Amino acid sequence: MTQNTAEKTPVTLLGLGAMGTALARTWLAAGHPLTVWNRTPARAAALATEGARIAESAAAAVAANPLIIVCLLDDASVEEVLAGTDLAGRDLVNLTTSTPAQARARAEWARQRGARYLDGGIMAVPPMIGVPEAGGYVFYSGSPELFERHRETLAVPAGTTYVGEDASFAALHDVALLSAMYGMFAGAAHAFALIRKEDIDPAALAPLLADWLVAMAPAVHQTADQLRSGDYTKGVVSTLAMQVAGTPTFLNTAEQQGVSPELLTPYFELMRRRLAEGSGEEDLTGVIDLLVR
Repeated sequence: MTQNTAEKTPVTLLGLGAMGTALARTWLAAGHPLTVWNRTPARAAALATEGARIAESAAAAVAANPLIIVCLLDDASVEEVLAGTDLAGRDLVNLTTSTPAQARARAEWARQRGARYLDGGIMAVPPMIGVPEAGGYVFYSGSPELFERHRETLAVPAGTTYVGEDASFAALHDVALLSAMYGMFAGAAHAFALIRKEDIDPAALAPLLADWLVAMAPAVHQTADQLRSGDYTKGVVSTLAMQVAGTPTFLNTAEQQGVSPELLTPYFELMRRRLAEGSGEEDLTGVIDLLVR
């Protein structure tokens, strides 16, 4: 350990998968006294040589320190692991991936057991943890006082972004960003499929594709501005009517290249539905309203 542990907030960490282990090592390297527990004790052995205290049970780990970090497989695992522990007076930070509804319910569950609660959504993969230049960060939501109390400690593994007092907001932000990521991956998959049978090097297309996606990314700011104002025609460059008129080119190209259009057709269908409502001068923003039930 590189710093005086007496000056650092003690941390208990439950869960030592790839992410949990990465988190543990950053707190140890920063000089935080660390107590760890894992269902499979062997995973904790290496951390013991790095200075971690290994608890024999989850209950013992929770009893060791006021600040409890949970990084387990899923929400059901959190319930199971913490079922036999005394959380009264503890600060519980849940970094387990969950749905917004699960996060909100878990916050109430923690409150009923006398714990203060923060939910977290990790926007990073394990190799990014403890590497500031990698750009990883964690969304946090729940008690603002609790976040401020532990902000410095929570910022050791990755950057922190507080998104609101509603405990569900971290999970919601997490899934929102990852959903957009998968949409991007879907578009990229279709693009590569189009050239798959041609004498075009995928490695040559890749930088062109990456640069194009980067150039298009700022469009999200216009979408947000239109949603906020309610004026979907504000700042439109390419109208919905114009873009719908162009969709046959994409579908015909896919057919000619022997590529399934299944990644494109759902979005194109939403565009056509919005146009049918008489909103041809809008941007694509109106599609969002069709998705909200």
